[in-house]
Amino acid sequence: MSTSSVTTVRAAPARSTRRQVVSDYFELTKPKVQSLLLLTTITSMEIAGSPSISLIALTCLGGYLSAGGAGAVNHYWDRDIDATMKRTASRPIPAGRISPRSALVFGFGLAALSFALMSLTINVLAASLALAGFVGYVGVYTMWLKRRTPQNIVIGGAAGAMPPLVGWAATRGSLSWTAVYLFAIVFYWTPPHFWALSLLMKEEYAKAGVPMMPVVKGEQETRRQILLYSLLLYSVTQLPFCAGAFGGIYLVASMLLGFVFIGTAWVLYRRADRRCALRLYLYSLLYLALLFGAMVADVKL
Repeated sequence: MSTSSVTTVRAAPARSTRRQVVSDYFELTKPKVQSLLLLTTITSMEIAGSPSISLIALTCLGGYLSAGGAGAVNHYWDRDIDATMKRTASRPIPAGRISPRSALVFGFGLAALSFALMSLTINVLAASLALAGFVGYVGVYTMWLKRRTPQNIVIGGAAGAMPPLVGWAATRGSLSWTAVYLFAIVFYWTPPHFWALSLLMKEEYAKAGVPMMPVVKGEQETRRQILLYSLLLYSVTQLPFCAGAFGGIYLVASMLLGFVFIGTAWVLYRRADRRCALRLYLYSLLYLALLFGAMVADVKL
């Protein structure tokens, strides 16, 4: 075997290890969760005005860094829970691929970088709102509420509703009632979305000792709460139209999407069926994307 061949064989594990490290740190930022956060950020910017590509890119980068930092700190704080749940046991910290301290430093480092980047290139208001989302997710939801009350996702959901405010502030340099309505829509969307998932993960949450709604209040009460919040969500989605922020395109879309959401929640309420819970969870993802897309279409067309 030639020397070059030996070198190639020996270098492969190092490259593989580097890729794994990069992949693990990327996983700490919770990229799957980030997709919806970025969607509501971009659409809110388009609703607020006509942002440049560079402004959108900087806002998304800053938002990703802040939310990714919150995700990394969440990985650090919940490492004991993650180790007991099948769905999360292979995450970088419980699997031993990244040390808890490294994840913690990484998370706070991303948050600091986000605030510096957005303050210097966009504006302090957008940077502060992104930082507020970080503090809300880490301090309020992860550290305070998650292990104490089944209402954790209701109150803590405010952190996940910050991107529309960040996008609006980045575009206009200020906030308005329309931005608040967008925040409220995501806020009221979060409980039925997450509780549908918690129905599917009930046994694992119970094993980990996390007081999610199905664990503490039971599945029937969870399904009832999902239906009630679906009705509340529909009511909130009508506020922007009533306030004159959007027109007919949004009205029709919000009504049709809302009726399907309520109908799916009603079926789940009547049937204690995992398939119904999964259907609502998946539809809720599509619902939010289509609703915000309809807002952009209404404003632009």
